[in-house]
Amino acid sequence: MEANAMAGHLIRRLHQVSTQVFAKETQQAGFDLTPVQFAAMDAIHANPGADQAKIAALIAYDRATIGGVIDRLEKKGFVLRETSSRDRRAREVRMSPEGEKIYSGLLPVVSALQSDILSGLTEAEQQQFLALARQALPST
Repeated sequence: MEANAMAGHLIRRLHQVSTQVFAKETQQAGFDLTPVQFAAMDAIHANPGADQAKIAALIAYDRATIGGVIDRLEKKGFVLRETSSRDRRAREVRMSPEGEKIYSGLLPVVSALQSDILSGLTEAEQQQFLALARQALPST
């Protein structure tokens, strides 16, 4: 079996395309965020006050490194962290007013670029791909 026919290789290549499209489109729109930073902001927006471990789980990211992602978002002024009143070991995360503004401006850009990632597919094929990709992921 050649690498070009292997699922892992094709998924890696599609990830490269996804990352390139995300960077190009978001930078052209004047934003400076990585896909992981956006995913974290999306999870924080939907779950204000969640701790870092919960954010990591929501975006399927490593708990050991989510702190660095949130550190960078905090330095940009997009999120606020505070020690949990329920568990002094946990750090709760919320969007800052500036983070909400950036998130609101970035969401339409990220939504629009999704079809660019799968531009080789028709709309129906894109929907089929998304359904199959969701099905292929392990349930959590």
